[in-house]
Amino acid sequence: MIETLLEHNRKWAAKRVIDDPEYFKQLSDLQEPEYLWIGCSDSRVPANVITGLEPGEVFVHRNVANLVHRGDLNILSVLQYAVESLGVKHIIVCGHYGCGGIRAAMDGNRHGLIDHWLQPIRDIAEQHADDLSKIENSEARENRLCELTIAEQVKGLSRTPIIANSIEEGRNIQIHGWVYGLEDGLLRDLECGCGC
Repeated sequence: MIETLLEHNRKWAAKRVIDDPEYFKQLSDLQEPEYLWIGCSDSRVPANVITGLEPGEVFVHRNVANLVHRGDLNILSVLQYAVESLGVKHIIVCGHYGCGGIRAAMDGNRHGLIDHWLQPIRDIAEQHADDLSKIENSEARENRLCELTIAEQVKGLSRTPIIANSIEEGRNIQIHGWVYGLEDGLLRDLECGCGC
């Protein structure tokens, strides 16, 4: 099975060279993506594929439920590098309907270490409990919580010292909140973004 992946890679690389003999030289010379994608780890939501972008066009960070924890050195390092070194102009927080992280946060069961990671989702659900309780369908309720979680991540990103420093230095960064539909393959702008 693993050998199949390596074979797919060899075929992909060979096709790239046939299509453009300079492809890998150009790709290795420079990394200047305009986009930082903060998405879910879910294997069904690959940033490059669903946006039609090529390697080198989007810098990607993925974690369970596309959360931006203020104390997570991994995401903060990615954010700082993307903004200060790569000069990205757009940060996209993209969640997806049918997210297992959202479901796990809300199912009332204990899941171990991941419970700590998912706590912000529970906090958001608690803040919006009145509105969420009016949604009778559990799938629709989870999808709405997914949207609310994305909006909170956008808001949290806009308040990080990294973004504040970038504004002071005159950088123009747009933060976007998107959601991806597994059932139709479409991205939707939640219109919760902000320009910094």
